[in-house]
Amino acid sequence: MNDRATNDVAVLVPAAGLGTRLGPGVPKALREVGGASLLAHAVRRIGRARGVGCVVVAAPVGQSEGVASNLQGLLSAAVSLRVVDGGATRQESVAAALAAVPPDYSIVLVHDAARSFAPPELIERVARAVRDGADAVIPVLPVIDTIKQVDADGYVTATPDRSGLRAVQTPQGFRRAVLEQAHRLGPALGEVTDDAAMVERLGVRVFCVPGSEAALKITRPADLATAEQLCDPESLAG
Repeated sequence: MNDRATNDVAVLVPAAGLGTRLGPGVPKALREVGGASLLAHAVRRIGRARGVGCVVVAAPVGQSEGVASNLQGLLSAAVSLRVVDGGATRQESVAAALAAVPPDYSIVLVHDAARSFAPPELIERVARAVRDGADAVIPVLPVIDTIKQVDADGYVTATPDRSGLRAVQTPQGFRRAVLEQAHRLGPALGEVTDDAAMVERLGVRVFCVPGSEAALKITRPADLATAEQLCDPESLAG
């Protein structure tokens, strides 16, 4: 299928979090690596993915104009950019970005700005799986470490079989109506760490596609050094 011809994908980028584990300073998404913010690296790669027609960024409250200026010129004329104020939580930021998506987009992806170097091919893979019929899609990698379940006192209570475990990445893709239903219910679904968990609680089956080693999450100061290695001349090129 020609993904570019459909142009039916909107990508939400919640970027309002402070990212305290990365250390003091500007919000995590605005930290610079290789001469550009993590958010700028992420948005540039999103814009290169076939089928994407709209990107909506949820910026730190009061910084939407500055963020929009930071991202100016990163997307082609075929991809629209909207920047809105995010919320106090990731869930609130995603909801704010979702509300700003034009009505003609049937597929919505949610992507962490901290996974700045997720390749366009990964974005296309997730969107294609939704287009092919899945209501919700997540990219995953096999778990290579042994995982232990530990109680509050620090004792191991179980060793899950890692053959059935997967590490989850973003972007996560959804049929728009499914994601909207999840966010309408919001807090009623309980505390969750990602949007896939929200739709799981609706009873929606979540489909897995292969993830990418390049889509690592930049969380701690040491990750910035890894991010520098992922930068290439095309990172800042038009």
